[in-house]
Amino acid sequence: MRKVVRTRIFTVVLISLILLALILLSSFPGSPLNHLTTPVSAVFKPVQSAFRTAADNVTGFWQSLTDGIKIRDENKSLLQENAQLRNQVAQLEAAGRNYEELKDALALKDQFDRYEIAGARVMTRELGTWFDVYKIDMGTADGLDVSDTLSYAVVDSQSRLIGRVLSADLTTAKILPMLHEGFSVSARVNEVNGAIMRMRGDIELKNSGLCMIDQIPASADIRIGDQLVTSGLGGLFPEGIVIGEIIEITDDNSGRRTAVVKPQTDYDNLSVVFVMKGRQP
Repeated sequence: MRKVVRTRIFTVVLISLILLALILLSSFPGSPLNHLTTPVSAVFKPVQSAFRTAADNVTGFWQSLTDGIKIRDENKSLLQENAQLRNQVAQLEAAGRNYEELKDALALKDQFDRYEIAGARVMTRELGTWFDVYKIDMGTADGLDVSDTLSYAVVDSQSRLIGRVLSADLTTAKILPMLHEGFSVSARVNEVNGAIMRMRGDIELKNSGLCMIDQIPASADIRIGDQLVTSGLGGLFPEGIVIGEIIEITDDNSGRRTAVVKPQTDYDNLSVVFVMKGRQP
């Protein structure tokens, strides 16, 4: 009995395979079986259509997958090219800025020809006991001999005051910006016979990027919008370095006047500074 059952199963499987082979072969155009199976093709046509549809779907899937991989590789290549282009643009922009800074430095040397102007790059901006101190890549090996009585004015490429050299080691130096409460300089209104006063850092104003003006003479004629420059008194800072613009004036009950000045240098974007070595004769 088991042998009969196995024979029947084998016969059914064999016939199914033969029919499936006939369907597959007859589904291809130009196949010799296409004409021979024409009478029964109407019966198997739905099966053939389903087979073709499945085959087309599989082919389309693999084509889509191949196209997707190709597009992904092309996108990766384009991203790499874009990154390279952005890097080149950044390098060109940096070169352009350096060129402009060098041009401005030449003008700076012409304006203050009695001083040796030395350019340096800002390395870090340090926080600590000396709040917001800048470190530059210039030190005693470059001739910066700093002491309690000797320092150097530091300006940007537009001849605007940044601060002074605070200390130096062999290869680096620290710059005390004029926003710091430990900084002060003799200033005057930038006009003929302009009033002379003191400009200093203020602990309450520095977070706003502003400085204080005090010791204003009672007879001084100052107005909002006046530009302040260094007076040259004291020997450290040469005369005529731009400090900033007066934006506020206050008179207290005792007749004491103070003012607020906004520095013109851009502290947030400092990358190169210029140290004015030497003293005015």
